[in-house]
Amino acid sequence: MARGGRKLAELVEKLDLILEVRDARAPFSTSAPLVSAFSRLRPVLLVLAKRDLADPERTGVWLEALGSDARALDLRRKEGLASLRKALSARRPPHRELRVAVMGIPNVGKSMLLNALVGKAQAHVGGIPGVTRSVSWYRNGDLLVVDSPGILDPHAEPGVHQVLSWLGCARAEVLGGFEAAALQFIRFLRSRGLFGAVLGKWEVRELDETPEETLVRIGRRLGCLAPGGAVNMELAARRLMEAFASGRLGPATLELPGDPIGRAGADD
Repeated sequence: MARGGRKLAELVEKLDLILEVRDARAPFSTSAPLVSAFSRLRPVLLVLAKRDLADPERTGVWLEALGSDARALDLRRKEGLASLRKALSARRPPHRELRVAVMGIPNVGKSMLLNALVGKAQAHVGGIPGVTRSVSWYRNGDLLVVDSPGILDPHAEPGVHQVLSWLGCARAEVLGGFEAAALQFIRFLRSRGLFGAVLGKWEVRELDETPEETLVRIGRRLGCLAPGGAVNMELAARRLMEAFASGRLGPATLELPGDPIGRAGADD
């Protein structure tokens, strides 16, 4: 993180604007660890990506709380891009292109946004005179965009990493495994009244039982059986977490402004 942070700090001096990408399902927990420091140097426009995977009403609450410099986008359908392009065009210096960095933690949608803005595969322009040469730039008309590495904060509170593993932004394998992540996830859904909203698509009803028993029911429904008929708990957990991260369980938002689950701890 320190090395990546130094490279980004060198780059920020040459920018006009930072586009920070977060996951609309958890806008607080998916904030990039370095952007708050860079925001003192350059303006930041906030993009809540994966709008289609989030609860629309809760996304509206977030946009109201975050203010006019935030937008929610459905990058798969390219919905919301016109508003973002208009905002970028309004900030272009009169004498040259607008220089923008797309920043965010892993797997929040940075590459999709870059492709949507400039067509990454076709628009690579290499080094720009007078601008940091150790990064790759992409041009589309009067827009010059640089991709940045996704950096997680290793010192973030454990609850943040738990949430990120549910969203596919952190590896569950290095945080205790999929079974531990799934059991935490089930406990969280119950505590926040989201059990039916998330698991209803699989027709998994909320019962008075332990999270382990719920995961067994999910495993049987998904056919995650070991020899002898017992449920393969790690496989069931992996399929549950991958289904949620990809949006196959339907739209859901895990936190609201003033109620950041990562800071408090995902088990609360």
